[in-house]
Amino acid sequence: MQDLKRLISKYSTPGPRYTSYPTALYFTEDENMQRLKELALDSQQQLSLYIHIPFCKSLCWFCGCSSSVCADLAKIDEYIDLLEAELDLWRESGLNKPRVRQIHFGGGTPNLMTKDQTLRINDIIKRRFEIDPEAEISCEFDPRTLTDEKVQAFMALGLNRASIGIQDTNADVQKAINRIQPQQMNVEAVNCLRSKGIKSINCDIIYGLPLQTLKTFSKTLDDLMSLQPDRIALFGYAHVPWVKPSQKILEKNPLPTSDEKVELFITAMKHFEGCGYEYIGLDHFAKPQDSLIEARKNGTLHRNFQGYSTMAGLDTFAIGLTSISDTKTSYRQNHKDMRLYKESIQSGRLPISKGLILTADDIVRRGIIMDIMCSLKVDYNNYGVDFKTVFADAIEKLDSLRDDGLVNVLDNGFEVTPLGRLFLRNIAMLFDNKLAGKRYSKTL
Repeated sequence: MQDLKRLISKYSTPGPRYTSYPTALYFTEDENMQRLKELALDSQQQLSLYIHIPFCKSLCWFCGCSSSVCADLAKIDEYIDLLEAELDLWRESGLNKPRVRQIHFGGGTPNLMTKDQTLRINDIIKRRFEIDPEAEISCEFDPRTLTDEKVQAFMALGLNRASIGIQDTNADVQKAINRIQPQQMNVEAVNCLRSKGIKSINCDIIYGLPLQTLKTFSKTLDDLMSLQPDRIALFGYAHVPWVKPSQKILEKNPLPTSDEKVELFITAMKHFEGCGYEYIGLDHFAKPQDSLIEARKNGTLHRNFQGYSTMAGLDTFAIGLTSISDTKTSYRQNHKDMRLYKESIQSGRLPISKGLILTADDIVRRGIIMDIMCSLKVDYNNYGVDFKTVFADAIEKLDSLRDDGLVNVLDNGFEVTPLGRLFLRNIAMLFDNKLAGKRYSKTL
């Protein structure tokens, strides 16, 4: 335990979460927008579709997502009009009813929508995309606004996976973060989803929140285990008030120190593993029979802006405010400001605000970093470059990680050890040449 604490202290440094490489901080308004559109249209064989619903009933003060409080549900109707118009602009540009193998509703709070609003979005999607009969269709749910009829509306599209945000079950912590959500709400949400036939449920919790202690967090872990989720996302709270000013409110109560955060993480990891969950890496755990575990074994595990996914190779086609899409060689992001998003669409322009077309070097580095994050190994022969020459500095630094037991260095590559899964971001950073001058949350 003491040695692990030493390593976590040693490697706790600011760094990306690598939901992309290069990270979104490098997207630029100066990119060739016409070329970004062409690359999107060139990659419409099979897609992962993401729909961003940027509204919540109230603001959780810890939140780092792109969302806003919505008290008037008529605003959601107006937003759905814009989503439909955005897709019409893409169809006019050449999008030809591509086949979709994944659909994910994120936010914000997708289930803030009424049943009729959800059914309307379902219809919009069905008319513009061919949905694979075996498609993985998932949604992020907030138990505080979840109802039976809302779940039923998502089921009409074929929903088969769900993710619910729990964060913490302690009443004092919930008050400190402005998210009052008694455990009974979580129980009712999970029971509702399972009664509708949803067989894969993920639960999100956060460590490092104000007023969390080992005692209170252990109770949260027990509450979580009583729900028997198939997957768990254990996120470390990232305090970035320079990005999200609302997080300043959390400073009214004491935040756990770095050492206390380490204790919370280790406690959770041991708790999950003791209950039979496998640690995938970074922030995800899953039951041994879960498809994420299978994807890691067969090489189809992938990481994108929604976290870990089971279908490597799919481009993401994302719609809605601030949504991020990717192809094999590019990223593009929609406007973050609702006024600009609306004006762009109403003027007949695709609402892309910025993006990035990858260089050959970016593509190689992205492949290496993705292999570290998902496959837990790197074979120097797989990237079409003289690896030992191009990445000589990174290879030299691997020796230190090897000495700390984080990697096994091989003749033509390296593999991440079980211990090293805790430090995936640090290992990936060795191959990132775009770290300078950017602000990130700490890796641990």
